[in-house]
Order: sequence, then C-alpha cells, then structure tokens
Amino acid sequence: MVLYILKRILTTIFTLFLVITLTFFLMRLMPGGPFDGEKNIPPKIKVKLEEKFGLDKPLGEQYIAYIKDLSKGDLGPSMKREGRTVNWIIGYSFPTSAKLGLVAVVLSLTIGISLGILAALNFNKWPDSVCMLFSTFGVTIPSFVIGVFLMYIFGVKLKLFPIVGLKSWQSYILPSVALSGYSIAFIARLTRSKLIEVMKSDYIRTARAKGLSRGRIIIRHALRNTLIPIVTYLGPLVAGILTGSFVIEKIFAIPGLGSEFVTTITNRDYTVILGVTIFYSAFLMICNLIVDLLYVVIDPRIKLDK
Repeated sequence: MVLYILKRILTTIFTLFLVITLTFFLMRLMPGGPFDGEKNIPPKIKVKLEEKFGLDKPLGEQYIAYIKDLSKGDLGPSMKREGRTVNWIIGYSFPTSAKLGLVAVVLSLTIGISLGILAALNFNKWPDSVCMLFSTFGVTIPSFVIGVFLMYIFGVKLKLFPIVGLKSWQSYILPSVALSGYSIAFIARLTRSKLIEVMKSDYIRTARAKGLSRGRIIIRHALRNTLIPIVTYLGPLVAGILTGSFVIEKIFAIPGLGSEFVTTITNRDYTVILGVTIFYSAFLMICNLIVDLLYVVIDPRIKLDK
C-alpha cells in the first residue's frame, strides 16, 4: 500500500509538471496579451507593466522564474487585479464553489443511486421506463440549459427561489440542481446497468436460496459491487463540481472559482489562469488517488500491491 501511494504521488507530480509546462507555453504563444485589450493605454505604460510582470524577458527566463516561485508555493500576483495575488483569489473563491459543489455531489449520489436502484428492481416496467427517460434528458441536455430553465420557471415566474448569489439555503437549490443534472442521470444509468448484472450473479442466487430477504440481499451483497463503477466516476465528478462549474456560476452570478476562471480567460490574466489550472489539476489527481484507495475498502479482492 505504501509503495503504491508513493508511486502514485511521483506520477502525480510528474503529470502536474507536464500540465504546468504545457499550459504556460500554450498561453504565452496565443495571440494577444493581458494588456493588449486595454483601451487608450499609452505605449510607455504598457512597456512598464510588461517590465513589472516580467513579460519583457525571454520566454525561457519567464518559465524558470515562475517554476522557482511555484516551488515556494507562490502562484504570483494577478496582472489585472491590482493588489491581489493568485493565492488570495483561489483562497477567497474556492470555498464558495466547494459549498455549492458539496450540495451538488450529495444530490448526485443520493438521487442518482436511488433512481438506478428503482429502475433495476423494476426492470422493463413503467418505473424503469420513467427513470431511464429522466436520465436520458439529464445526459443530453446541457447544464446551462437546465439552469436557465430553472431560473425562468422557479425564479422568475413562480418566484420560489432566488436566482442570484448564495445568500441563504434557498439560493443553493437551483444552481445545485442544474449543476448535478448530468451526474444524477449518469449515476442512475451506471447503478441500473450494474445492479441488473449483479442480481443475475451466482452468489445472489445462493443468498436467495438461503432465504434472505430482498432488501438484505440488495443492501448487504448486491449494492456493494454496484458501487465500484460509481466510485470510479466519483473522482472526476467531485473535482469538477467542487472546483466550480464555469457556466453555472456565471449564470447565477455566484462569486466562485469557476466564475473567476471565466473572467480571467476573458482578461487574459496569465498568472490567474495558470494558477487555477494548477489548482484544478492537483485537486483532480488527489481525488483520483483517493478513489483508487477506496477500491480496496469496497472490494477486498482488489490488491494494490499487485
């Protein structure tokens, strides 16, 4: 186990280094710069700004300087927001995204697994058809379309929930439902297909022959193996949702990390773009490592040392 974790940590560091390098050079090679979009900016001031942030130096020198600062945990200052560092921006905006994302993850797992179980236990019956129809809509309709629809119906027309910001617990309902729409549908389909397969297994037949109740068979035996593909999906799901949905946060005017990322891309704020990309990549890799370790807990037959 320890050897496996060390191996994964080294792989994560190497992968993260590649992400940093590729993002750094691709971002610098794109046409335009952080100060090219400014209106009526005098050329002398633009030169001074580029000197301040080291953009006047050769690309190789900029990269080495950034890696040195990064090794100290310094993601650099924002080029567009005076007096703000990338560390401060991530520290300020991520908790908002994390709160919204946590609600969306709970909804995804609770509703998705419940619908999948309901569909599997009523295979080829009307509950199965209804659940699969819902999951089809959830997979095919983009989250921003769901978000706009929910805002219009429940926010504008019925005035049941607020549609801007996260000022109260009611404010979490519409954006979290829109954010979890796809994952609910996907988890429901995963749960249904795997549970149908598991219920046909020999050990389930043996449990039935022993006289165990249907509920005990599902909870104690079938559901545990059903969770394996869901856990696989859980890593990128948690990382993607908790770091913030770019579009959903923008639609509902939520000051989270996703909304911040969209703004910085528009402004070509190099340091913030790179810092958020590093943060998201590291978070995703950590979540995937945790998922791999959870396999052993769910299925003891899986051995990480082989």
